[in-house]
Amino acid sequence: MPDTPLIAVPSVIPPGTARAGVEWSISDGLTPYADALRLMEHRAKEIRDGTSGECVWLVEHPPTYTAGTSARPEDLKDARFPAVPAGRGGKWTYHGPGQRVAYAMLDLTRPHGDVAARDVRAYVHALEEWMIRALWRFNVRGERREGRVGIWVVRPDGAEEKIGAIGVRVTRWVAWHGLALNLEPDLSHFGGIVPCGIAEHGVTSLHALGIPVTMEELDVALMASFEEVFG
Repeated sequence: MPDTPLIAVPSVIPPGTARAGVEWSISDGLTPYADALRLMEHRAKEIRDGTSGECVWLVEHPPTYTAGTSARPEDLKDARFPAVPAGRGGKWTYHGPGQRVAYAMLDLTRPHGDVAARDVRAYVHALEEWMIRALWRFNVRGERREGRVGIWVVRPDGAEEKIGAIGVRVTRWVAWHGLALNLEPDLSHFGGIVPCGIAEHGVTSLHALGIPVTMEELDVALMASFEEVFG
């Protein structure tokens, strides 16, 4: 990914946790969302052309509302932050500091783990599994819900809250975009939108659940879980 603000994966991440052939990169600071779109699109084209390999890119964004292809204008309730068309599937999503965004740029013309080639539905299911397994490393049970995009947790009082979002775009069988997992974002920022078009349930984070892990620890969990699902 030429001219990108990427740094090498820190040495604290154990060797062998990333699947061979997939480059892992982590950006320092906050990456503007529009820049991320441009860089992902460029890398996806290179993967299609065979000039670059597959990549997982871990970033944080400044506060931004992003609109998927099914986003409804009325679901943007308070444009307190920039609102950017994302080009991915789905509706409105918030990105901001304290949220780990993992952009997976993978060639779907070949299999990845149990995901058969050119099976987009299975790929989305695998992204969900990736997040579920990463959360389980912190003893958090993430769950799918029929008809509700993303990964959910159930509080002791029975309330269900969203902890992670998923959005995918596939261009000529190269997948890009990925997942966003809430570590410790300002949850009040989600109030400016109807997240993923779902108004009847709230949003949570690892820290809100009383689990004070670091971003570095979350990255280690994501890398190890990726190997399990896609390796």
